[in-house]
Amino acid sequence: MTSIKEKVSPEEWETRVHLAAAYRLVAHYGWDDLIFTHISARVPNEGHQFLINPYGFLFDEITASSLVKIDLDGNIILETGHFINPAGFTIHSAIHAAREDAVCVLHTHSLYGTAVSAQKEGLLPIAQTSLFPLSGLAYHDYEGVALNADEKPRLVADLGAKNFMMLRNHGVLTVGKSVGEAFLFMYLLETSCRIQILAQSGGKELIHTAPEILDGIEAQVAAVTKGLGADLVFPALLRKLDKIDASYRD
Repeated sequence: MTSIKEKVSPEEWETRVHLAAAYRLVAHYGWDDLIFTHISARVPNEGHQFLINPYGFLFDEITASSLVKIDLDGNIILETGHFINPAGFTIHSAIHAAREDAVCVLHTHSLYGTAVSAQKEGLLPIAQTSLFPLSGLAYHDYEGVALNADEKPRLVADLGAKNFMMLRNHGVLTVGKSVGEAFLFMYLLETSCRIQILAQSGGKELIHTAPEILDGIEAQVAAVTKGLGADLVFPALLRKLDKIDASYRD
């Protein structure tokens, strides 16, 4: 596909590159589901316009130029010759409309995340990793394939101001102030779910972390990342991708 770099602002192009990288990373870590599920990112300085994947592309095929720019009504703003998944539009448009801080929304049908989403008790505080999502984890009950606009207010109300969500019997979702933050949050959530399934498979009683440790986890995160959070992690992930296949930047 011909690059559209010259047709968009430098800020939008950077967002496109980061979002395409997130798609490639989701595929790299095995969280993708063929052509299904979605990651979206708000276009800088363009109100509520956002970027999302072209329907029919595997995540490891997505590039900065192939991403589709749409508004909250699903109208395509910059024609690329591609169309979008309507279920992806329902979920992502709802959150982008309700949350000004929702720069990136990442949703997967990952195996471990979906497995834990089907457990009545949800995510358990049994590992250090799980404390991070548990500091702001929401749950939303399954209502079928996300095609019904009537579900939007319930989804938004359940999410509230939190950045991690279990979509019951469906998958998982994270919200970030940047693409890198949403990806890091998903890494933490999916890893926590994988640890839980592995720990449960041992068939022995599990030890839960003390509640007072969970209460102080956000301060500990800031300290251990020197206040940088995803800004410390995501550049390293981009370097990793560049070594594997830098075509996401096209």
